[in-house]
Amino acid sequence: QVQLAESGGGLVQPGGSLRLSCAASGRISGISAMGWYRQAPGKQRELVAAIAAGGSTNYADSVKGRFTISRDKEKNTVYLQMNSLNPEDTAVYYCWLITYKDYWGHGTQVTVSS
Repeated sequence: QVQLAESGGGLVQPGGSLRLSCAASGRISGISAMGWYRQAPGKQRELVAAIAAGGSTNYADSVKGRFTISRDKEKNTVYLQMNSLNPEDTAVYYCWLITYKDYWGHGTQVTVSS
């Protein structure tokens, strides 16, 4: 079994920055990709950013140029640096990992408000 532990969420003013971290532990092998999804109230969960085992990245159009995903392979940890945050980024952010199946974190709240 795989566990995902997220950290780094919180309240930030518009224009501010946050860095999310997600550490994977447990029986980990053959990670295909890791990433972040988010879900705002009343909306569907959406992909924010993902990084594949080979290092290629994918971003939602709404965050391109503002968010950066990175990883530490040795620590099985993925990071999401979020800059120039705006109120539309307010959501619960979920860490995601895929091996032969999907694994999800419990989510961390990000609130962008003045």
